[in-house]
Amino acid sequence: MELRHLRYFVAVAEEGSLLTAAQRRLNTSQPSLSRQIRDLESEVGVQLLERQPRGVTLTAAGRVFLDHARLALLQVQAATEGARQTAQPQKPTLSIGISRRVGGHVAPPASAYPPRGSPDLQVTLSTQSSPELALALMQGKLDIAFLRPEKDNEGVVFKQLAKEPLIAVLPAEHHLASRKKIRPQDLAREIYVSSARTSPVLQEVIQNYAARVGITLNAKYEGENISSAMSLVASTGGISLVPLYAQNMLAPNVVARALDGGTPTVELALGYNRENPSPLLRRLLSRADELVANVQNQSIIRYVEAQ
Repeated sequence: MELRHLRYFVAVAEEGSLLTAAQRRLNTSQPSLSRQIRDLESEVGVQLLERQPRGVTLTAAGRVFLDHARLALLQVQAATEGARQTAQPQKPTLSIGISRRVGGHVAPPASAYPPRGSPDLQVTLSTQSSPELALALMQGKLDIAFLRPEKDNEGVVFKQLAKEPLIAVLPAEHHLASRKKIRPQDLAREIYVSSARTSPVLQEVIQNYAARVGITLNAKYEGENISSAMSLVASTGGISLVPLYAQNMLAPNVVARALDGGTPTVELALGYNRENPSPLLRRLLSRADELVANVQNQSIIRYVEAQ
Protein backbone atom coordinates (compact mmCIF):
# COMPACT_ATOMS: atom_id res chain seq x y z
CA MET A 1 0.00 0.00 0.00
CA GLU A 2 1.39 3.40 -1.02
CA LEU A 3 0.73 6.84 0.40
CA ARG A 4 -0.86 7.92 -2.86
CA HIS A 5 -3.55 5.26 -2.34
CA LEU A 6 -4.41 6.87 0.99
CA ARG A 7 -4.42 10.38 -0.51
CA TYR A 8 -6.64 9.25 -3.36
CA PHE A 9 -9.07 7.50 -1.03
CA VAL A 10 -9.33 10.49 1.35
CA ALA A 11 -9.95 12.85 -1.58
CA VAL A 12 -12.72 10.65 -3.01
CA ALA A 13 -14.34 10.20 0.42
CA GLU A 14 -14.31 13.94 1.13
CA GLU A 15 -15.58 14.95 -2.31
CA GLY A 16 -18.19 12.18 -2.53
CA SER A 17 -17.35 11.72 -6.19
CA LEU A 18 -14.59 10.05 -8.21
CA LEU A 19 -14.92 12.60 -11.00
CA THR A 20 -14.82 15.62 -8.68
CA ALA A 21 -11.85 14.25 -6.72
CA ALA A 22 -9.97 13.49 -9.95
CA GLN A 23 -10.55 16.94 -11.44
CA ARG A 24 -10.44 19.24 -8.40
CA ARG A 25 -8.03 17.54 -6.04
CA LEU A 26 -5.79 15.03 -7.77
CA ASN A 27 -5.17 16.26 -11.31
CA THR A 28 -5.71 12.80 -12.75
CA SER A 29 -8.31 11.02 -14.85
CA GLN A 30 -11.37 9.31 -13.41
CA PRO A 31 -10.51 5.87 -14.94
CA SER A 32 -7.02 6.03 -13.42
CA LEU A 33 -8.43 7.06 -10.03
CA SER A 34 -11.00 4.25 -10.18
CA ARG A 35 -8.21 1.71 -10.76
CA GLN A 36 -6.24 3.07 -7.80
CA ILE A 37 -9.27 2.78 -5.52
CA ARG A 38 -9.97 -0.78 -6.72
CA ASP A 39 -6.33 -1.70 -6.06
CA LEU A 40 -6.63 -0.24 -2.55
CA GLU A 41 -9.84 -2.18 -1.82
CA SER A 42 -8.21 -5.35 -3.13
CA GLU A 43 -5.23 -4.88 -0.82
CA VAL A 44 -7.39 -4.04 2.21
CA GLY A 45 -9.68 -6.96 1.38
CA VAL A 46 -13.01 -5.18 1.88
CA GLN A 47 -15.21 -2.76 -0.04
CA LEU A 48 -14.60 0.80 1.11
CA LEU A 49 -16.93 2.73 -1.21
CA GLU A 50 -20.44 2.21 -2.52
CA ARG A 51 -20.68 3.31 -6.15
CA GLN A 52 -23.85 5.29 -6.87
CA PRO A 53 -25.11 6.53 -10.26
CA ARG A 54 -23.82 10.03 -9.51
CA GLY A 55 -21.29 9.69 -6.74
CA VAL A 56 -19.95 7.43 -4.02
CA THR A 57 -20.64 6.87 -0.32
CA LEU A 58 -18.55 5.21 2.35
CA THR A 59 -19.29 1.73 3.58
CA ALA A 60 -19.04 1.05 7.33
CA ALA A 61 -15.54 -0.33 6.72
CA GLY A 62 -14.75 2.74 4.61
CA ARG A 63 -15.66 5.12 7.45
CA VAL A 64 -13.28 3.31 9.80
CA PHE A 65 -10.54 3.22 7.16
CA LEU A 66 -10.98 6.96 6.46
CA ASP A 67 -10.17 7.89 10.07
CA HIS A 68 -6.98 5.84 10.02
CA ALA A 69 -5.99 7.06 6.56
CA ARG A 70 -6.30 10.69 7.63
CA LEU A 71 -4.22 10.01 10.74
CA ALA A 72 -1.53 8.25 8.70
CA LEU A 73 -1.28 11.16 6.27
CA LEU A 74 -1.10 13.67 9.13
CA GLN A 75 1.72 11.67 10.73
CA VAL A 76 3.65 11.64 7.46
CA GLN A 77 3.13 15.38 7.10
CA ALA A 78 4.30 15.97 10.69
CA ALA A 79 7.39 13.82 10.10
CA THR A 80 8.22 15.75 6.93
CA GLU A 81 7.74 19.15 8.54
CA GLY A 82 9.74 18.08 11.59
CA ALA A 83 12.66 17.01 9.45
CA ARG A 84 12.59 20.24 7.43
CA GLN A 85 12.41 22.43 10.52
CA THR A 86 15.37 20.61 12.05
CA ALA A 87 17.46 21.22 8.94
CA GLN A 88 16.49 24.88 8.57
CA PRO A 89 16.78 27.91 10.88
CA GLN A 90 13.63 28.56 12.85
CA LYS A 91 11.32 31.20 11.40
CA PRO A 92 8.42 32.90 13.16
CA THR A 93 5.32 30.91 12.29
CA LEU A 94 1.64 31.81 12.26
CA SER A 95 -0.67 28.79 12.05
CA ILE A 96 -4.04 29.46 10.40
CA GLY A 97 -6.87 26.93 10.22
CA ILE A 98 -9.70 27.07 7.71
CA SER A 99 -12.85 25.00 7.95
CA ARG A 100 -13.58 22.70 5.02
CA ARG A 101 -17.09 24.15 5.02
CA VAL A 102 -16.12 27.83 4.85
CA GLY A 103 -12.63 27.84 3.33
CA GLY A 104 -13.63 28.86 -0.18
CA HIS A 105 -14.55 32.41 0.77
CA VAL A 106 -12.21 33.17 3.69
CA ALA A 107 -8.93 31.60 2.57
CA PRO A 108 -7.70 34.51 0.39
CA PRO A 109 -8.09 37.19 3.08
CA ALA A 110 -6.60 34.87 5.71
CA SER A 111 -3.42 34.29 3.74
CA ALA A 112 -3.19 37.89 2.56
CA TYR A 113 -3.01 39.52 6.00
CA PRO A 114 0.00 38.32 8.00
CA PRO A 115 1.16 40.77 10.67
CA ARG A 116 3.15 43.73 9.37
CA GLY A 117 6.85 43.91 10.16
CA SER A 118 7.48 40.17 9.83
CA PRO A 119 9.36 39.70 6.52
CA ASP A 120 10.54 36.20 7.50
CA LEU A 121 7.14 35.08 8.70
CA GLN A 122 6.10 31.58 7.69
CA VAL A 123 2.31 31.17 7.40
CA THR A 124 0.96 27.63 7.56
CA LEU A 125 -2.59 26.83 6.46
CA SER A 126 -4.50 23.72 7.46
CA THR A 127 -7.99 22.59 6.49
CA GLN A 128 -10.13 20.60 8.94
CA SER A 129 -13.69 20.43 10.19
CA SER A 130 -14.86 23.21 12.52
CA PRO A 131 -14.90 20.96 15.63
CA GLU A 132 -11.33 19.84 14.88
CA LEU A 133 -10.21 23.44 14.39
CA ALA A 134 -11.83 24.58 17.65
CA LEU A 135 -10.06 21.76 19.50
CA ALA A 136 -6.73 22.69 17.87
CA LEU A 137 -7.20 26.31 19.01
CA MET A 138 -7.96 25.15 22.54
CA GLN A 139 -4.85 22.91 22.56
CA GLY A 140 -2.61 25.65 21.18
CA LYS A 141 -1.93 23.86 17.88
CA LEU A 142 -3.35 26.75 15.84
CA ASP A 143 -3.07 30.49 16.31
CA ILE A 144 -6.22 31.52 14.48
CA ALA A 145 -9.02 29.83 12.53
CA PHE A 146 -11.96 30.59 10.28
CA LEU A 147 -14.78 28.29 11.33
CA ARG A 148 -18.24 27.84 12.79
CA PRO A 149 -18.54 29.00 16.44
CA GLU A 150 -18.37 25.64 18.21
CA LYS A 151 -19.51 25.19 21.81
CA ASP A 152 -17.67 23.91 24.90
CA ASN A 153 -14.17 24.96 23.85
CA GLU A 154 -12.62 26.57 26.92
CA GLY A 155 -10.63 29.71 26.26
CA VAL A 156 -11.55 29.99 22.57
CA VAL A 157 -12.96 33.36 21.47
CA PHE A 158 -15.16 33.66 18.38
CA LYS A 159 -15.52 36.95 16.49
CA GLN A 160 -18.49 36.88 14.11
CA LEU A 161 -17.74 37.44 10.44
CA ALA A 162 -21.22 36.98 8.97
CA LYS A 163 -24.43 35.01 9.18
CA GLU A 164 -24.79 32.72 6.17
CA PRO A 165 -28.31 31.67 5.09
CA LEU A 166 -29.17 28.05 4.41
CA ILE A 167 -30.54 27.00 1.05
CA ALA A 168 -32.17 23.83 -0.25
CA VAL A 169 -30.39 21.77 -2.94
CA LEU A 170 -32.38 19.31 -5.02
CA PRO A 171 -32.15 17.52 -8.38
CA ALA A 172 -32.71 19.73 -11.40
CA GLU A 173 -35.54 17.45 -12.57
CA HIS A 174 -37.24 17.39 -9.13
CA HIS A 175 -40.92 18.37 -9.14
CA LEU A 176 -40.15 21.24 -6.73
CA ALA A 177 -37.28 22.64 -8.82
CA SER A 178 -39.63 24.99 -10.71
CA ARG A 179 -40.34 26.94 -7.50
CA LYS A 180 -38.28 29.92 -6.39
CA LYS A 181 -38.66 28.98 -2.72
CA ILE A 182 -39.18 25.65 -0.95
CA ARG A 183 -41.91 25.66 1.70
CA PRO A 184 -41.32 23.82 4.99
CA GLN A 185 -44.32 21.50 4.48
CA ASP A 186 -42.98 20.50 1.06
CA LEU A 187 -39.55 19.88 2.52
CA ALA A 188 -41.01 17.56 5.18
CA ARG A 189 -42.64 15.34 2.55
CA GLU A 190 -39.46 14.71 0.56
CA ILE A 191 -36.47 12.39 1.04
CA TYR A 192 -34.10 14.30 3.31
CA VAL A 193 -30.31 14.05 2.94
CA SER A 194 -28.24 15.30 5.88
CA SER A 195 -25.15 17.40 5.13
CA ALA A 196 -24.30 18.11 8.78
CA ARG A 197 -22.73 14.86 9.97
CA THR A 198 -19.41 16.53 10.89
CA SER A 199 -20.83 19.93 11.87
CA PRO A 200 -22.72 20.10 15.18
CA VAL A 201 -23.34 23.83 14.68
CA LEU A 202 -24.98 23.33 11.29
CA GLN A 203 -26.97 20.38 12.64
CA GLU A 204 -28.32 22.50 15.50
CA VAL A 205 -29.33 25.31 13.12
CA ILE A 206 -31.24 22.85 10.91
CA GLN A 207 -32.95 21.21 13.90
CA ASN A 208 -33.97 24.60 15.31
CA TYR A 209 -35.37 25.64 11.93
CA ALA A 210 -37.39 22.42 11.67
CA ALA A 211 -38.77 22.90 15.18
CA ARG A 212 -39.64 26.55 14.50
CA VAL A 213 -41.61 25.80 11.33
CA GLY A 214 -43.20 22.66 12.83
CA ILE A 215 -41.73 19.93 10.64
CA THR A 216 -39.66 16.80 11.23
CA LEU A 217 -36.59 16.07 9.14
CA ASN A 218 -35.56 12.43 9.45
CA ALA A 219 -32.44 11.92 7.38
CA LYS A 220 -32.73 8.86 5.18
CA TYR A 221 -29.20 9.45 3.89
CA GLU A 222 -26.16 11.14 5.43
CA GLY A 223 -23.32 12.70 3.47
CA GLU A 224 -19.79 12.64 4.84
CA ASN A 225 -19.56 16.28 3.77
CA ILE A 226 -21.48 18.76 1.62
CA SER A 227 -20.03 17.43 -1.63
CA SER A 228 -21.09 13.87 -0.83
CA ALA A 229 -24.51 15.10 0.38
CA MET A 230 -25.09 16.77 -2.98
CA SER A 231 -24.02 13.57 -4.76
CA LEU A 232 -26.64 11.75 -2.69
CA VAL A 233 -29.22 14.38 -3.61
CA ALA A 234 -28.56 13.69 -7.29
CA SER A 235 -28.62 9.90 -6.93
CA THR A 236 -31.59 9.54 -4.53
CA GLY A 237 -33.86 12.38 -5.68
CA GLY A 238 -33.78 13.87 -2.19
CA ILE A 239 -33.31 17.38 -0.78
CA SER A 240 -30.58 18.69 1.51
CA LEU A 241 -30.11 21.94 3.46
CA VAL A 242 -26.67 23.51 3.07
CA PRO A 243 -24.99 26.89 3.66
CA LEU A 244 -25.20 29.42 0.83
CA TYR A 245 -21.57 29.01 -0.25
CA ALA A 246 -22.36 25.48 -1.47
CA GLN A 247 -24.11 26.97 -4.49
CA ASN A 248 -20.61 27.43 -5.93
CA MET A 249 -20.18 23.63 -5.88
CA LEU A 250 -23.38 22.62 -7.66
CA ALA A 251 -23.19 19.96 -10.34
CA PRO A 252 -25.22 20.60 -13.52
CA ASN A 253 -27.89 18.13 -12.38
CA VAL A 254 -28.45 19.85 -9.00
CA VAL A 255 -30.08 23.23 -8.33
CA ALA A 256 -30.35 25.53 -5.30
CA ARG A 257 -33.52 27.17 -4.01
CA ALA A 258 -34.24 29.59 -1.16
CA LEU A 259 -36.24 28.51 1.88
CA ASP A 260 -39.65 29.97 2.69
CA GLY A 261 -40.89 30.67 6.18
CA GLY A 262 -37.94 32.65 7.59
CA THR A 263 -34.45 31.76 6.40
CA PRO A 264 -32.22 30.00 8.96
CA THR A 265 -28.62 31.20 9.16
CA VAL A 266 -25.33 29.71 10.35
CA GLU A 267 -22.46 31.88 11.58
CA LEU A 268 -18.98 32.27 10.14
CA ALA A 269 -16.44 33.26 12.77
CA LEU A 270 -12.83 34.15 13.41
CA GLY A 271 -11.56 32.06 16.35
CA TYR A 272 -8.48 32.25 18.58
CA ASN A 273 -7.38 31.20 22.07
CA ARG A 274 -7.33 34.12 24.48
CA GLU A 275 -4.44 32.45 26.38
CA ASN A 276 -2.21 32.19 23.30
CA PRO A 277 0.91 34.26 24.09
CA SER A 278 2.08 34.55 20.47
CA PRO A 279 3.09 38.17 19.67
CA LEU A 280 2.32 37.44 16.02
CA LEU A 281 -1.25 36.58 16.95
CA ARG A 282 -1.61 39.77 18.98
CA ARG A 283 -0.38 41.85 16.07
CA LEU A 284 -2.81 40.11 13.74
CA LEU A 285 -5.70 40.62 16.15
CA SER A 286 -4.87 44.33 16.28
CA ARG A 287 -5.99 44.34 12.62
CA ALA A 288 -8.93 42.00 13.16
CA ASP A 289 -11.51 44.60 12.15
CA GLU A 290 -9.66 45.14 8.86
CA LEU A 291 -9.52 41.39 8.26
CA VAL A 292 -13.23 40.97 9.05
CA ALA A 293 -14.07 43.83 6.68
CA ASN A 294 -12.17 42.17 3.86
CA VAL A 295 -14.03 38.89 4.40
CA GLN A 296 -17.37 40.67 4.49
CA ASN A 297 -16.59 42.63 1.32
CA GLN A 298 -16.49 39.44 -0.72
CA SER A 299 -19.50 38.90 -2.95
CA ILE A 300 -20.94 35.91 -1.14
CA ILE A 301 -20.84 37.70 2.22
CA ARG A 302 -22.37 40.85 0.74
CA TYR A 303 -25.18 38.69 -0.57
CA VAL A 304 -25.62 37.15 2.88
CA GLU A 305 -25.83 40.51 4.63
CA ALA A 306 -28.36 41.77 2.10
CA GLN A 307 -30.89 39.05 2.95
